[in-house]
Amino acid sequence: MNEELIYQQHLIPNTRLELISILKGALSKTRFEHVLRVEQTAIKLAKLNDVDIEKASLAGLVHDYAKQRPDQDFITIINENKMDPDLLNYSNAIWHGVVGAELVKQELNIWDEDILNAVRHHTTGAAVMSKLEQVIYMADYIEPGREFPGVETARDVTKANLSAGVSYQTKQTLQYLIEHNKAVYPETITTYNAWVADNGGI
Repeated sequence: MNEELIYQQHLIPNTRLELISILKGALSKTRFEHVLRVEQTAIKLAKLNDVDIEKASLAGLVHDYAKQRPDQDFITIINENKMDPDLLNYSNAIWHGVVGAELVKQELNIWDEDILNAVRHHTTGAAVMSKLEQVIYMADYIEPGREFPGVETARDVTKANLSAGVSYQTKQTLQYLIEHNKAVYPETITTYNAWVADNGGI
């Protein structure tokens, strides 16, 4: 963006530049650059879909806040917060969203549930997702640094119809997990049933 986005809704006790400084210290250079691209992609999708720009910026920036935390941080939160014990059977790929949202809340003082849900569900999706959640789910998948078979289709589909993008990504992700003999987190199957199976797919 050419002009600096100024946060005005008091959703976080920091300016955007202060938040960026925090993230720069919490993430590797590669991961930090990724979150900046996700933010910009989220803002573009937000404008196309009448979603709050400030929330899209915030959620885009913090979605991977916990990505590079030690496993023990997540295990501690799962146990202390009495979260679903099945989470202990998974790893960072699931934890950094579902559990990471608690770190976003505790450490960054972001309490807006729509933003927190966007963080929680940015890798697994959910049966019901707000427009903001859909925006972050897709922005993370199609940001300009992503290169994988089908990403251009995903970009085109998402630009034309956000919910169709959600359906496309969900189907592709499930296929990838199955083809590579990866464990499928139950929420991902729930997302598939809601966004792909019930809608006839893409």
